[in-house]
Amino acid sequence: MTVTVERGERGGRVTEKHQHAKGPRRPRDSYTLFLLPGILAFFAIIIVPFLMNTGVSFTEWQGVGTPKWAGLANYRELMGDSEFWASFRHSLFMVVAMAAVPTVLGLVLAAALFGFVGKHFGTKTVAVLRACFYLPQVLPIAVAGIVWSWILAPENGSLNELLKAIGLGGLQQDWLGDPDFALYSVMGVMVWVQIGFPLVIFMAGLQRADPQLYEAAELDGAGWWRRFWHVTLPQIRPEIYVVLLWCTIAALKVFGAVYVLTKGGPGGATNVPSYFSFTTFFEKTQVGYGAAISTVLTVVILVLALVGLKLQTRAEDAEEGLRT
Repeated sequence: MTVTVERGERGGRVTEKHQHAKGPRRPRDSYTLFLLPGILAFFAIIIVPFLMNTGVSFTEWQGVGTPKWAGLANYRELMGDSEFWASFRHSLFMVVAMAAVPTVLGLVLAAALFGFVGKHFGTKTVAVLRACFYLPQVLPIAVAGIVWSWILAPENGSLNELLKAIGLGGLQQDWLGDPDFALYSVMGVMVWVQIGFPLVIFMAGLQRADPQLYEAAELDGAGWWRRFWHVTLPQIRPEIYVVLLWCTIAALKVFGAVYVLTKGGPGGATNVPSYFSFTTFFEKTQVGYGAAISTVLTVVILVLALVGLKLQTRAEDAEEGLRT
């Protein structure tokens, strides 16, 4: 602390100026020590394998021996591969099943649980129902896939037996073995698996919603749908962005459900890029071509993630500008 004393000519007023010295600043480099393990793990698990995979994609290799340099041959072949493009079209269906439908259903269910069930049946009922909806997310996909393969089995499957029992035996199908129904059957399973994630995220977002807005809307005579559309949705917009981006990425790289339920069949009807890359790697032993498929898929997911984050940031900045 520094003290400066100033006296007038007649020894009158005394002015003191105090300057408090600031404490020692924490060096910024100290935070790097805490981030270093995560950075090293990220490079070892993500960056290095991706670079190695990208290098292999420029070669012709069967997994043994010396890789032969092929340049862009694998990528040129990929651009003209109808099976590759078909797998990407199937991924768009998976985006609908794992992102669009669960987001919409999750919004409605979260609003119903938060605004209706919670008021009339209590928080314990809400907690039980929320856990039930989230349970498929906890189950291993292999277990869930095997159970659903039993349910959808053409012979003695639970779904076909139920249809027969209620007099709708004409609707019985080979749900996973018919090319016309296999993809939609897998989509239905993925909706069941995925719906718990957006539900939990949206209910967490509703916890921070301002209750005064709901009270004001209710006093103005707004019904449940108008309150949901004009009050609930604007307040959980950040959660909606997160859920859509997260679920879309999960849909593009889905593998386990396809592997367990259909193995990409019948006749490639449920093939997706990740499973197509897997079979090209390990069944056809075209390692270079399989690496090219996985590289393209990774780049698509990365670009989508960056665009999604950019759009979210722009929307949040625009919202902040409207508030100010």
